[in-house]
Amino acid sequence: MRQSQLFTKTVKELPKDEASYNAQALIRAGFVDKTGAGIYSYLPLGKRVLDKICQIIREEIDNIGGQEILMAALIPKENWQATDRWATFDALFRLSGNDQREYALGATHEEVVTPLAGKNIFSYKDLPFGVYQIQTKFRNEKRAKAGLLRGREFLMKDLYSFHVDEADLDAYYERVIQAYFKIFQRLGLGDNTYLTYASGGSFAKYSHEFQTLAEEGEDRIHVCNQCRVAVNQEIVAEQKTCPLCGNEKLAEMKAIEVGNIFKLGTKFSAPFEVKYKDAAGREQPVIMGCYGIGPSRALGTIVETYHDDRGIIWPASVAPFRAHLVSLNENQTADEIYDQLTSAGSEVLYDDRDLSAGEKFADADLIGCPYRVVVSKKTLSQDSVELKKRADDKGELVKIDALALKLK
Repeated sequence: MRQSQLFTKTVKELPKDEASYNAQALIRAGFVDKTGAGIYSYLPLGKRVLDKICQIIREEIDNIGGQEILMAALIPKENWQATDRWATFDALFRLSGNDQREYALGATHEEVVTPLAGKNIFSYKDLPFGVYQIQTKFRNEKRAKAGLLRGREFLMKDLYSFHVDEADLDAYYERVIQAYFKIFQRLGLGDNTYLTYASGGSFAKYSHEFQTLAEEGEDRIHVCNQCRVAVNQEIVAEQKTCPLCGNEKLAEMKAIEVGNIFKLGTKFSAPFEVKYKDAAGREQPVIMGCYGIGPSRALGTIVETYHDDRGIIWPASVAPFRAHLVSLNENQTADEIYDQLTSAGSEVLYDDRDLSAGEKFADADLIGCPYRVVVSKKTLSQDSVELKKRADDKGELVKIDALALKLK
């Protein structure tokens, strides 16, 4: 993409009403625009990153047999009443239609996916299966804060699984844990993300969160470095030691919750009377699990994790572009290099604007593509360009004909 054609611009001044770094950096760099408190629009650069995060999630959930669907976001009151959550779910956005019926915007989707699954489950032969979606959720947060980390509108991957018994759920639950670790590793968060024991629901003693260490985090977790698991501070009173090895020396740290998984049992299948017939023809309740990851929250977490005083440093797997090509008054040759790189399959943001070198370099650092490629009179005198990794202080001269291979 030619930067001269990008309709968004970088912003020099920090947003005054944003205290969190992720929102400040993403707004300044032109990735998102703030529509309201806890509500953001994704601009071309931000949408590219968000799409890559979603694709990584999609690939790993598909690998464990997840089937992608897209459910209704407008959910009738009756669905919520069936589970007693119309009156008790404080974060619901409620509204009335011209049909005199009441609805809520989807804050979560157990009330939709459970009766949907029930229409397709008849016998044990129909189980197990898992369905998921990547969809915008709406929650009426009393105080939206921390940029993309806690919003009123956000993107969520929610997976729901359906089983004949607890043992089958347990086996699938472990597969999801491994898939989640693969996702966070591919997103660049794996080294700092811990499986965290949290308070459970009605079915299990514990639920599990995936918490990424970060100073911006609003959660406090107690980490066992021997087992690489953690305990959420909210249950420390009942679990003062590592649940796996009994280690009493747990380190308290701040973290961001980037995923969570729950064993639901029959909490939702029972109200909707979702059952199956076993091999003997007897009706049995369907056992459920649910598993969430917030792609938009993951995006904010990546920014909190990877940045310096000049801007964002994107991991290559989710960067908006592989390279930022910067022309210093050498657009004719830079045009040719841009065409060569894009033909070779490299994703390139090409700064062909009529600005000073300082302004271009500042924008490149702020946007944070993994590589910066500078074309100048000085580099061209040696048939080369300057190639610099975003995280490095110094670059190297690379011959133009070797650049495409170097970027791969």
